[in-house]
Amino acid sequence: MYQVIGGVKSRGFRVIWALEEMGLDFEVLDAKPHSPEVKTANPLGKIPALKVGEDYLTDSSAILTFLADKHGLLTYPAGTIERAKQDALLHQILDELDAVLWMAARHSFILPEEMRVPAVKDSLKQEYLRNAARLADRLEGPFVMGDKMTISDIVLTHCLNWAHVARFPAPDQRLVDYAKTMRSRDAFQRALQR
Repeated sequence: MYQVIGGVKSRGFRVIWALEEMGLDFEVLDAKPHSPEVKTANPLGKIPALKVGEDYLTDSSAILTFLADKHGLLTYPAGTIERAKQDALLHQILDELDAVLWMAARHSFILPEEMRVPAVKDSLKQEYLRNAARLADRLEGPFVMGDKMTISDIVLTHCLNWAHVARFPAPDQRLVDYAKTMRSRDAFQRALQR
């Protein structure tokens, strides 16, 4: 059984949702960053982490890739063109949405108040909209890569939800509709209850 360290109000949700989609057994230790439980799993104090036997994996995208590869779900096989495209898309989402949202969070509540630059958030919102529009143009079907759901869908949906909660402007309507459909999935709803 897997153990997810970090709860649904963090990037841990990505891992929890993926595990629900895969139908795998797991438990959640809803620990906060830098807590003793988290530092056992990740000396940097960051969440999420995944306990696999006696080992700990860190970074949500690395954990998702591990789970997808290990169980052959939510991914294309390694060494295929489709997998290379999936990996490129995942990195685009991380670079162009996740990083922008994280920077806004840092200047909202992460950094010490004297180091925050609230004015930067306006430019980040514009960058988010531009980058989201590019991703909307890549939508190929019900899922971002067409007919098959991948870990890229999990990360993209998580970022779209994060942007909504952070009061970023609504992206292209195609992404709004996509996110609504993804949130209606049974596994997504189960993950919210963890």
